[in-house]
Amino acid sequence: MNERAPGLLKKIGLLLSAVGPGLFLIGYNIGTGSVTTMAETGSKYGMSLFWVLFLSCLFTFVMLVAYGRFTLVSGETAMTAYKNHLPLGRFLAIYTMIALIIGELAALAGIMGIVASLVNEWTRFLFGGDGANVILVATVVIAGCYYLLWVGKYTLFEKFLTVLVTLMGASFMVSMFIVVDTPSEFITGLVPGIPEGKGAFINVAAIAGTTCSAMVFIMRSIVVAEKGWKMENLGQEKVDALVSAGMMLLLSAAVMACAAGAIFHKGLEPVTRAVDMVRTLEPMAGKYAISIFVVGIIGAGVSTLFPIALVAPWLICDYRGTPRNIRSPLFRWLGGLGLLLGLTVPIFKFRPVWVMIASQAFQATILPAITAAVFFLLNDRRLMGEHKAGWLLNTGLAATFAFAVFTSLPGVIDLAGALMEQATGFGVLGRVVIIAVGAVAGAIPCIWIITAIIKTIGRAGLSRS
Repeated sequence: MNERAPGLLKKIGLLLSAVGPGLFLIGYNIGTGSVTTMAETGSKYGMSLFWVLFLSCLFTFVMLVAYGRFTLVSGETAMTAYKNHLPLGRFLAIYTMIALIIGELAALAGIMGIVASLVNEWTRFLFGGDGANVILVATVVIAGCYYLLWVGKYTLFEKFLTVLVTLMGASFMVSMFIVVDTPSEFITGLVPGIPEGKGAFINVAAIAGTTCSAMVFIMRSIVVAEKGWKMENLGQEKVDALVSAGMMLLLSAAVMACAAGAIFHKGLEPVTRAVDMVRTLEPMAGKYAISIFVVGIIGAGVSTLFPIALVAPWLICDYRGTPRNIRSPLFRWLGGLGLLLGLTVPIFKFRPVWVMIASQAFQATILPAITAAVFFLLNDRRLMGEHKAGWLLNTGLAATFAFAVFTSLPGVIDLAGALMEQATGFGVLGRVVIIAVGAVAGAIPCIWIITAIIKTIGRAGLSRS
């Protein structure tokens, strides 16, 4: 018995080491944004958009493999490779940085609004009265996060938050088995189709943006490089990507199914406020649903605030090729500014659920460009040598690109229309600004992709001659 134990422990250790970087990134990705998107979608459309989630997770696996493979072979991270090896690469890297920072900071504001709103409802439920002031709650959370960020000692705190998130995730899994009578609903949800009604493409884009996330793929190359993986770890890299994408599909589907069973099929009003999401756990937890959900979403939200607040300095360091020091002035000042932006939703009383969905939909607009970028990089024989992408990976990337275009462009149009409705108080100027930003967000990646294709073809022609 004692002789077998070390062997078992060794196998478990090897398994954990094989799925390290991907689980780190999925832990970052599956948080408040994912829960909000899946809960709102399930409550509004049932499981009819499950096919979008399935394809998003499938293409997430493809992209994790692609970016991990490139870094394993070349030793370079995404931003460095964009800048050094792609046509107009510096332009693409700067565009990607700006777009990711805008999208992530918008998500941070939405997360803070959701956390503050849920704490307000929770304290009202527990103690009566008006509940905790949302601005005060947001200020306390931000101040605490910045303190931990300043001293650089939040690893143990994050482990505690992970326990809370795990509790919420397990609760969604149990609740899913209670509300889902038959697996046929998942099967019928795999049939492609767009639900009738205004704004459906926003949800399509939001699902793609929160699962098949551009930020995760950019960070993938950084995490793989920092782990020190080489070509001999290629097998581990694929297992890591598969397990991570599979977990993402399982947890996201559980949240969507809970919302579909507890809200959509009962004919209740869909999720529009943060507290509405509590109903997704009521079949399992009853009156304790609000406590389980709030504790879990606080854990997910606060733990996600750290990496989001550090997106700007992290990407800047990667672009410049400088060491990432969390205690440097760059990280402290930009991280603090990012956290302060979390006060915008509570102060200006924006709808946090809508802000969260909109931020995830915006993230989808970045996906076509970064998919095309890694396709060019993986097919550059000068960089990849004998490890150049084969037909299977290229087919997966081509399908990912088609999916990205399908989800992002209509999503941008729906999102721009919804933003114009939200900006009625800002008059004609506000609408003009929204149209201009939407046009730029859609046009820039298209211009880069067309230019990159033309220059690549021209370069290939010159090399043959």
